[in-house]
Formats: sequence, C-alpha cells, structure tokens
Amino acid sequence: MGELSKLPNIGPAVEAQLEEVGITTPEQLRETGSRQAWLKIKAIDDSACIQRLYALEGAVLGIKKSQLPLDTKTELKEFYRQFK
Repeated sequence: MGELSKLPNIGPAVEAQLEEVGITTPEQLRETGSRQAWLKIKAIDDSACIQRLYALEGAVLGIKKSQLPLDTKTELKEFYRQFK
C-alpha cells in the first residue's frame, strides 16, 4: 500500500485504479480533482459508481465520504448523471 491509501476512503482497489491512470500521490489526486480522477477511472472501469466519486471527493478534502456536505453531493450527482 502506498501514500494514496493513507487518505480517507481510499482502499487497495481504488488506490490500484488511481495508480493505473497515473495518479500515484495525494498531491496528484488533489491537483487532478475528484471529477477528473473519476473520469479517468471510468475510462478503465465502466462500473465506476457515484460512491467512488464521493470517495474521491472525500479523499481530496481529507474527510470520509459520509461527511461530504449535501450541496457537494448534489453537485457530484449532477456531474455523475452526465457520464453514467
């Protein structure tokens, strides 16, 4: 396990996917942002769901996905619907 798995919501499977798409550090994830990181993962795994997007946003913010503000979740849902 690398640096990414130290972030909230990032387990071995998501860490492996992030590394596969070229995101290997927490800094790279923050620079890329949750939406672009999710799109990169979706390109290699069509089953990437809204929960993965929430997890990535939480990781970027340093919080558990269950602690995401409602307005953030609403914005992410709108984004997700464009690509599902």
